[in-house]
Amino acid sequence: MRDKAQHSDKPRRSGAMSTHRNDPTWRLTVSAAPDAARADHHASLFALCNGRLGVRGGFEEITGGESFLSEVFDRTPIAYHERFTGFARHSDTRVPVADGAQMLVTLKDGEPLGEIETFEHSLDLATGRSFRRTIWRSRHGARIEITAERVLPREDEAVLAIRLTLASLDYRGPVELLSRLVGGRKAVAQGEDPRFGAGQGARLDTLNRHAEGLEAWITQRTGVSDITVATAQTHRLVAGAAEAHAFVGEAETCGARFTAELEPGAKLILEKVVAWTHAEGGEESFLVGEARDLAARNALLGFDALADAGAEILTAFWDQADIDAPATPELAAALRYNLYQLRQNAPRDGKVGIAAKGISGEGYEGHCFWDAEVFATPVLAVTAPELARSQLMFRSRTLERARAHAREMNHGKGALYPWRTIAGDEASAYFPGGSAQYHINADVAFAVMVYDRTTGDEAFIADHGAEVVFETARIWPQIGAFDARRGGAFCICGVTGPDEYTALIDNDHYTNRMAQAHLDYAVELAGRLKRDHADKAEALFARLELTEAEVAGWAAAAKAMRLPVDPVLGVHPQDDTFLDKPRWDFEGSKDQHPLLLHYHPLTLYRHQVCKQASVVLAHALAASPDLDQKQRDFDYYEAVTVHDSTLSASSHAVLAADIGEMAKAAEFLRETTFVDLQNLHGNTDHGLHLAAAAGAWMALVWGWGGFRPQGEAPRFRPVRCEAVPAYAFRLVWRGRKLSVSVNEAGVTYVLAEGEPLTIDHCGEPLTLKPNQPVKVALAVPHAPGRAMLVRSPPACRIEAVLFDLDGVLTDTAHAHYLAWKTLADEIGAPFDEKANEALKGVDRMGSLDLMLKKAPRAYDAAERQALADRKNGYYQKLIEGYGPQDLFPGAREALEACKAAGLKTALVSASRNAATLVQRLGIAELFDHVVDAGTIRRGKPDPETYLSAAAALGIDPVHCAGIEDAQAGIAGLLAARMYAVGVGDPAVLSSADAVVGGIDGLRWPRILSL
Repeated sequence: MRDKAQHSDKPRRSGAMSTHRNDPTWRLTVSAAPDAARADHHASLFALCNGRLGVRGGFEEITGGESFLSEVFDRTPIAYHERFTGFARHSDTRVPVADGAQMLVTLKDGEPLGEIETFEHSLDLATGRSFRRTIWRSRHGARIEITAERVLPREDEAVLAIRLTLASLDYRGPVELLSRLVGGRKAVAQGEDPRFGAGQGARLDTLNRHAEGLEAWITQRTGVSDITVATAQTHRLVAGAAEAHAFVGEAETCGARFTAELEPGAKLILEKVVAWTHAEGGEESFLVGEARDLAARNALLGFDALADAGAEILTAFWDQADIDAPATPELAAALRYNLYQLRQNAPRDGKVGIAAKGISGEGYEGHCFWDAEVFATPVLAVTAPELARSQLMFRSRTLERARAHAREMNHGKGALYPWRTIAGDEASAYFPGGSAQYHINADVAFAVMVYDRTTGDEAFIADHGAEVVFETARIWPQIGAFDARRGGAFCICGVTGPDEYTALIDNDHYTNRMAQAHLDYAVELAGRLKRDHADKAEALFARLELTEAEVAGWAAAAKAMRLPVDPVLGVHPQDDTFLDKPRWDFEGSKDQHPLLLHYHPLTLYRHQVCKQASVVLAHALAASPDLDQKQRDFDYYEAVTVHDSTLSASSHAVLAADIGEMAKAAEFLRETTFVDLQNLHGNTDHGLHLAAAAGAWMALVWGWGGFRPQGEAPRFRPVRCEAVPAYAFRLVWRGRKLSVSVNEAGVTYVLAEGEPLTIDHCGEPLTLKPNQPVKVALAVPHAPGRAMLVRSPPACRIEAVLFDLDGVLTDTAHAHYLAWKTLADEIGAPFDEKANEALKGVDRMGSLDLMLKKAPRAYDAAERQALADRKNGYYQKLIEGYGPQDLFPGAREALEACKAAGLKTALVSASRNAATLVQRLGIAELFDHVVDAGTIRRGKPDPETYLSAAAALGIDPVHCAGIEDAQAGIAGLLAARMYAVGVGDPAVLSSADAVVGGIDGLRWPRILSL
């Protein structure tokens, strides 16, 4: 990922995944030094993490880099003016530990390095090595080249290794290198942005500092959580001569000061190893000894050996998890970067969960949310299963705290996981957007189910997973009930779904649907456990006092779950009241995103506006064969979703690909893939968005690849489009390594390792044997856009329907274009298909005026009329052969349906040839009136055309509906107070009351029954 000028758009060879050597898609590269405004974004992108330790990508010689340990946090009380039962009492905040990356460089008499002349910073995704080369020019013109390399070589230890090379290009004189440990860093306080959390500057208190020889160490302790941290550093001078002096400085620092004389061509190479140890209630001297020993042992190996050890770990990962887009190198590099950072930020031992920002920064205080289970865990389950298990072990280890939280929330049994947490307790002070999000229980169960299906880890399920699933399932009958007024449907009340711009509602679609899947899985698991692990099942059921009757109740609730389809709009309501609310003013707030920083929550709650669409996410995660229903839901909720959540784009990408909206799928894929690399939401400064990183993988693999972990076999339904013509990915399924490669020729499956595997390819079984590629045809994408989307019903009974002609009943657009193009060429006016788009819905003289804006000379009124007549002659010639065969499918049927329903009809075309054309098309007798464009003074979007038709029909405009394919026509209908039906793309026809992909998708019975 280089600067744009350095990117090559030349497609690489598709097929097998490439090796990383000399391949830019395996590196993140920035060749322009970040200014102060971009420094924090840069530090996030180049953060090195290993699940335990995170070191942000600062510059050793000037700033170092904030460092975090995933398990080190402090606790701060939450102050309420009014506290009620069950409110969270405290928040946990991950606090920065001592910074060990600083190696400050100054020249003679303390002169700073100066200004950056040359810069390149790269992160090798295959090896995990950060490499930065910077040439500094001092104020006297002397140049120093600094090369800084970093690695985190260990998976099980918090160790940072740095190699700093200081080379003089033309500088002669002394240099000082201050390699130090720095304590005293504070967690960033919230300020006006709630995405930071409310840590209010929490920090570690420095206990002691010491330095001797090439070593130094510092100890710190949290104020409330009683976690002690020891940080130690040591050095190894590899090249050059320097004197070293230990120091204990002011402002909580200690380290070693290196001084040397440089001359042009000379260099100094210094290796530094930093180690961190910690323990709750830990004894200070013991931790210091551990940290010093850890640093010393690693320093003896040397930087290259440490780097090789780290690379070896990643080699094994990429061998089973690589992802590629060979024809789109920028996308390929971004996909790899996201997957790399997801893996590197995931904890290793189950003591903490995957934080929203990982350990790459301070955003959200280091808290773990629901997205760890819904986005990150499903990806890790098939790319790094041991890390998915770690996340689920975190939930298992904090199950007792989830039980306690359930009691705080007045639930007599079962477990309720906290909305946001580090140690397992609820840390959200805002219950409408926190504790009310009960879907967290279903999300955890979903992750267990995905891990279960993809790994077959029966030991985990029997010993840990089943208990988590059962205890969380117990909450649903306590917040839901069978409602006799709704036909006995099981209704869940007073919750908040993933769309945080809607809160405290009943029957949130996502919550209900995920709860249904949760309960079904719990029932399945109960039976399986009794069958396959009878002794463990008996002991677990006895300990939980779980009865057959309770399990049967789960099954009944799942079967009766309320998941309605609105009879008017044909979509799943997001909740019981969402469709009754007024729509948000999207146009008036387009410069105020995210909305949560500009509007009171209640203002958002009162409108149809989604931070992310709960219904779309439910479709993306759950299996459903009804593509028309998915299409209607996608169209409806895309129009009311502002995507203020970084999670939104990935679920839209998955669903868009599923319904065949490949252009939109590509757009959403790019948005989720580049959310951090391009800082699309403006808060990557605070750390990387780990769930969005996982969402990029899901967008391609679940969306394009059609992968779903359902049943015993993985399911695939791969498709492609021109935006992403080739892609490939690897995954692990129950210990087997599988690769999938897609290009224009089809899809190739290769079982690289393991026993034969039968997969589901487009609904058909396909058996794979080791190292025997199987090539088959791609799935045929679903044809999108034919389902009818009704955004709002008519305000009054419909008595007349007004039809536009071109683009609605037939297509004369190309004939118009050719006629205008002929005329334009004759008079020397530039004109192409893009220019022709501006003429749609505009009358002849208006179109001529638009075309003449770029003509080489001006024309008077008589000349303009002559030109319009000439164009019309060309057009008449072109349409001479038009007949009934040129009607769009369903056009005649739509007109006949109107007549059969007793509705009056009119043609409202801007074309002066409309009357002639409907005669040739054989539909003239189906119109009660044809508006004569020659009598209309003001064309569309002025409402005159429509009001004239209504007057001729003798129908009040409010009882009329109109059908148009252009936004100008929709605007005219709305100005006339008529019901506006659009034919085309819902995103383009955003103000239409209803939208259909084509006239054949028009469903008059639905509209007339509204």
